[in-house]
Amino acid sequence: MSTARRRVELDPDSVERDLARLVLTVIELLRRLMEQQALRRVEDGGLTEDQEERIGLTLMLLEDRMELLRTRFGLKPEDLNIDLGPLGPLL
Repeated sequence: MSTARRRVELDPDSVERDLARLVLTVIELLRRLMEQQALRRVEDGGLTEDQEERIGLTLMLLEDRMELLRTRFGLKPEDLNIDLGPLGPLL
C-alpha cells in the first residue's frame, strides 16, 4: 500500500501577509504595554517634562509606522486582534 504525499500549496502573497499580521500583532501588543507603562509613570510623576514629550512623540511615531505597515499589507487595526480561542481576543 503506497502512501500518497500531501503537498501544501501556499500562496506567497498570503504567507507574506499572514507573517506581517503576526509580527505587527506582537508589535502592537508591545506598543500598548509601553503606552500603559508610560501613562503610569506620568501619573506617578516619575518623568520630567522632556521625558514625557519624548515618550509621547515616540509613541505617535510608532503608531504612524504601524499604520504605514498595515496599509502596505492590506491590514486593518482589527486584523491584529488575534482570537486566542477560549482565552478570547489578544488585544
